[in-house]
Amino acid sequence: MESSADERFLWLIYDCFRNRLRSLIQIEPVLDRLTFIERDQKDLILNKAKKESNQLAVDLLIDTIYRGPRPAGWCRELTDALNTAGCQHAAMYMETETLPSASSEAVNDYCVKLIDLLAPSLQQMKTPDVCTMSFTQNILTEDDREIVMAACTNYGNRAGARELLRKIVQKPPGWFSTFLDVLRQTEHLDMVRELTGLESTEDHKDSICEGNVKPEAVKYEPDLKENKNDNDQSVRESDSCIDNGEESLNTSLDNSSCDTTRNESTDAYPANSLDPDLYSSGGESLNSSLLGLTLDESNQPIPDCAERDAAAGAGRETEILLWPYQKEVARPALEGKNIIICLPTGSGKTRVAVYITKEHLESCRQEKRPGKVVVLVNKVPLVEQHYTKEFGKYLKGQYRVEKVSGDSQLKISFPEIVKKNDIIICTAQILENFLEKAEKSRDEGVTLSDFSMAVIDECHHTQKGNVYSLIMFRYLKQKIQNEKLVKEQNAPVPLPQILGLTASPGVGEAKTVDKAEEHILQICANLDAFRIMTSSLGEHRKEPYKRIATAAERKEDPFGDVIKGIMNAIHTHANLDPSCDLGTQNYEHWVVQKEKNAAKEENQKVRVCAAHLRQYNEALHQSNTIRMSDACSFLEKFYNEELEKKTAPDEVSVQITDTDRFLFQLFKDNQAKLQELAKHPEYENKILAELRRLILQEFTAREEASGIVFTKTRLSAIALSQWIQENRKFEEVGVRASHLIGGGDQSIVKPMTPKEQKEVLAKFRTGEINLLIATTVAEEGLDYKQCNLVIRYCLVTNEIAMIQARGRGRAEDSSYTVLQVEGSGVAERETVNEFREKMMGKAIEKIQKLDQAEYERKKREFQFQTILEKKVRKKKKQQKLMQKLDPGDVSFSCRNCSKSVCSGKDIEIIGTMHHVNVSEEFRDLFTVRKNPTLQERQLDFEANSAIACKDCGSTWGSMMLYRGIDCPCLHIKHFTVKLGDRQRVFHNWREVAVSFPAFDYAEHAHLVAGDSDSDD
Repeated sequence: MESSADERFLWLIYDCFRNRLRSLIQIEPVLDRLTFIERDQKDLILNKAKKESNQLAVDLLIDTIYRGPRPAGWCRELTDALNTAGCQHAAMYMETETLPSASSEAVNDYCVKLIDLLAPSLQQMKTPDVCTMSFTQNILTEDDREIVMAACTNYGNRAGARELLRKIVQKPPGWFSTFLDVLRQTEHLDMVRELTGLESTEDHKDSICEGNVKPEAVKYEPDLKENKNDNDQSVRESDSCIDNGEESLNTSLDNSSCDTTRNESTDAYPANSLDPDLYSSGGESLNSSLLGLTLDESNQPIPDCAERDAAAGAGRETEILLWPYQKEVARPALEGKNIIICLPTGSGKTRVAVYITKEHLESCRQEKRPGKVVVLVNKVPLVEQHYTKEFGKYLKGQYRVEKVSGDSQLKISFPEIVKKNDIIICTAQILENFLEKAEKSRDEGVTLSDFSMAVIDECHHTQKGNVYSLIMFRYLKQKIQNEKLVKEQNAPVPLPQILGLTASPGVGEAKTVDKAEEHILQICANLDAFRIMTSSLGEHRKEPYKRIATAAERKEDPFGDVIKGIMNAIHTHANLDPSCDLGTQNYEHWVVQKEKNAAKEENQKVRVCAAHLRQYNEALHQSNTIRMSDACSFLEKFYNEELEKKTAPDEVSVQITDTDRFLFQLFKDNQAKLQELAKHPEYENKILAELRRLILQEFTAREEASGIVFTKTRLSAIALSQWIQENRKFEEVGVRASHLIGGGDQSIVKPMTPKEQKEVLAKFRTGEINLLIATTVAEEGLDYKQCNLVIRYCLVTNEIAMIQARGRGRAEDSSYTVLQVEGSGVAERETVNEFREKMMGKAIEKIQKLDQAEYERKKREFQFQTILEKKVRKKKKQQKLMQKLDPGDVSFSCRNCSKSVCSGKDIEIIGTMHHVNVSEEFRDLFTVRKNPTLQERQLDFEANSAIACKDCGSTWGSMMLYRGIDCPCLHIKHFTVKLGDRQRVFHNWREVAVSFPAFDYAEHAHLVAGDSDSDD
């Protein structure tokens, strides 16, 4: 049984001062010093701090202590941990003897508010000097100093200053005067004047100690718009004698002025009184005014404001400052209009969206109408990025902000998340899924009417077939219906305000300005935009220096000649006659089509040969862009895996045809020759040497350099990263490289999980990695620290990707380089993209110059055209559904060996996409083996092994564990499908015009359970 002292201690931290403690405790250094919290629970708390916020982690710590168990001496251990971790102010609330007096607490709150208000100008300080002096004066700990200096190194002095200010305001009362001394000693006299209001810089310390602070220096106007009445009192504070007799600061506040009159109400409670109203959200007007709370008629905080105070968990950096060009593009949205903001990468589009969101929600609150904002993104990593760096960072202290993506596994449903939060950041697909569910059951889904605003990131993706277009089609459809409702004098259905964000809408397939104008007008129509807003960034525009670097062609390529010789031998064996050059994209298309046709015709020889030719073509491409040894390793890995496929788990060989033997022997005969040639650096392609020169040049010329190399394939990204890591020259100049690739499993390369992507990006932002080798997954949307170097390595796509990649070079002296092999045509395609970019600018300018009535007319035409096209496609789809075959009329065969596998009657669907066959007959036809590229993990299922044909070893799909049941999941691309009397090959199941039944879990679970019982 706990002592009364322990119970009182628990009451202090849980009931009285929880809100205070959550903003004063730094969770990591405190946890390091606590031994009575179990390691597993510590990990949970630290995880919450990293993924959500420090304050929410403190909440979890307090809840953990409250639930127990609590060993003897836990109170003293916690207090000691707070003191030694630099959280002395928090430690003061742990015992009645050290509780701050009401007056000193009020003055401290005011000083914190003052720092918050003046933070923008204080961030101009010489942060390293102030940090060092603050550490010397004991208002920063060693941990604090390391964090501040790391922020300066990685993100600049302003970021370091923000960290420094956050740390200082958490210190015990008395920090303010010491901070003024630090500023004075580091020659920041202008900041001292701003904080004190004293015009002269002489005798500052004496003036402050005597309480002669000018009223203008401390004037603060709390927002009490709704609660001004005759009973409002001027708030005065005095006798704030800081510990150790350092000084007293006498200030008096009201809504418009300050004086030095003593307010007796501040001493209404003795210093050691434990009246909870004084220290929680209640209390007298002193506390509510100082903290900016809005009170209702019963003198209680209005819920949203109380939550804002309690959730200072998002940090104190809630002021959103915009540059003039940002305010200019935001103006129509602040008036409630739908707009598209088109600003270059790195110009702060998302910050503008945060500001508009804040103003929108505040307007809704003032007008007493519901306000709820959904922020839509097209990539999972962007959910976390927008939550952590923008919307959560600036708005979580005032509003309830939540993030949801396919990677998150929340315990409550999405509709509940929408109900409980003000701002929801999610992938567009999640919203579309629940909009679709609402059509079947309102309780299970959400509607657009649930939101008052929708922010659409990378809105240029609002094109036909994209998930953004599906969401906006619902919007346009309801908008047309609303017009009919109004005509019928009925109330329209509420629709959200739309805010689109893009760095480049692109020009589509346009070759003229007029066609480009149509393309952009279509996007405006899809988003129902009042205007597309652009602005000249002026002095804020950062354009990297652009150049084209060209590497000479190889004079001789014996490695490539050997691969071409192998390919020609395969052509002869399979009677194939290619009409295009080997190693090109055209050859890739040709061989893929040959493989498809052979599968339909059940021509196993051509099908297998085509599959091997595709791998050799890839190896040839690799030898021209990365090392010969990488291409050789790629082929060896492919043939090792093919050999494994021909051996069942029980070591019984599966079917090996004459063609298989020919292909294996052909590679074996040439393998040693390829390995030997790969050892000769004189035969390497020249572009690698040019890339090496560029990287070394940039990293040698700068003390702190960082960059991104964009490449086409996952294989090349991994290989280039390994090449750099293995080369000592790069290490000598400080290059620390890593790769970043996509998360889908459609590639032969093991994909990166969202967690792995997040870790790499975090290391890149902190400087642990300073050169990122990335595929195009990194081009769009993701935010990085400022880069000096951006290289597109043998890679040119469209003008949107060019603008996005170029925008990654945000440092003052950055460069953007397109690296090509002589005669490859890369430079020419880049020139075309530059022309298309200029054409896009002219098209936007033409649209902006349109008379508003003419613009609305054109926009309306495009909207009606979109709705009409959608109706036509829906009609065709319905007709196709009516023509759908019965599952019994469909059969499946192995695409590799043409072995008959199953009938459509055996196929069932889990969810809307997983086609499984759990019949006993089917289980006898395949083997199960590990597949390292499969990494699916969801709430209800996981898939981490592959199923393969027992006869030929060809992969058929994956073994999925669904709620305890092993379900062989078929991937349609591995089968030929017989529809009636026609053979077809499909890339995905949506193309198959067959209605398969839903998976009956109860029936199958009963059978599994029955088998289990019989075994017992």
